[in-house]
Amino acid sequence: MNAPRTPKPARKKPQPTSPAKAVEPREKAALHPRNRHQGRYDFPALIKSMPELAKFVIINPYGKESIDFANPDAVRVFNRALLKAFYGIAYWDIPADYLCPPVPGRADYAHFLADLLAGNNDGVIPRGASVKVLDIGTGANCIYPLIGHSEYRWHFLGSDIDATAIASARTIVQANGLSKAIQIRQQANRKQILAGLLEAGEQFELTMCNPPFHASLEEATRGSTRKWRALGKADPKRKLPVLNFGGQAAELWCEGGEVRFVTQLISESAQVAQQVLWFSTLVSKASNLPAIHSALNKVGALQSQVVEMGQGQKQSRFVAWTFQTPTQQQAWRKARWGESPMT
Repeated sequence: MNAPRTPKPARKKPQPTSPAKAVEPREKAALHPRNRHQGRYDFPALIKSMPELAKFVIINPYGKESIDFANPDAVRVFNRALLKAFYGIAYWDIPADYLCPPVPGRADYAHFLADLLAGNNDGVIPRGASVKVLDIGTGANCIYPLIGHSEYRWHFLGSDIDATAIASARTIVQANGLSKAIQIRQQANRKQILAGLLEAGEQFELTMCNPPFHASLEEATRGSTRKWRALGKADPKRKLPVLNFGGQAAELWCEGGEVRFVTQLISESAQVAQQVLWFSTLVSKASNLPAIHSALNKVGALQSQVVEMGQGQKQSRFVAWTFQTPTQQQAWRKARWGESPMT
């Protein structure tokens, strides 16, 4: 006689799911956690620090205070206000038609490089004058040395091929009393990047670079037009600047574009391999990474990494590489930063 079957438990009725909630699109892609430019800007506070900003403040289509990023004068004064309020830079200006960079993204690059160095220092960011950084193509704006020194007290050498940019950068440095922390040096050979620039015995923890990423003026102009269209600024009745953040030829384009510049930088880095702990450069297009990795393999880089970043609607990244073995990296730390992690 078969044993009676145990009755199966009644199946629970599925609970009705909550209706999906509409999620507002993020206004900004995530900045580095240490980046000072999180959230919306306090325009009353910025104007209090820099009164001339007031005439450039507008109300955007979302009812928020902003500036007209199509106006080069507005962008320049806005940068001046940000540098003063967040980094203590009392004087900052650039010649007409030179690159006026967005400050938050430039700060992100510096912070992620600080994390890279922390990897060689038991997770502690090395700070102070013992950390030397080479800014390749510092430009008339000298933005990376200003931010990097303010945040971490690193010392910088900024290089450029353009005499006007060199003069402007030196004026900014001197006006802010930073001549002991930031030096500016002209690359005499316009066809070289690192070659012939460094002096014998000079050593740098980092190099950083924002390379010209267009292959021609026409390409740069098309890129700027696409940005205006994406921002809803393509008003045919309004005359917009050709390039949204200004810029001279050497700042925005070069023969062969970004790939050629970066691969040349990689090739020349091998010639000064023992003078730098970590080389790095921004890379605007992910599609350029395979050629860059191939160049790194060709010169025998021992270690490399790609660090992704996001600012606003833009995604960017930098590539870092070294010719130092792990043992050499630790020896570098002990020789230049001391035995114990620095605070």
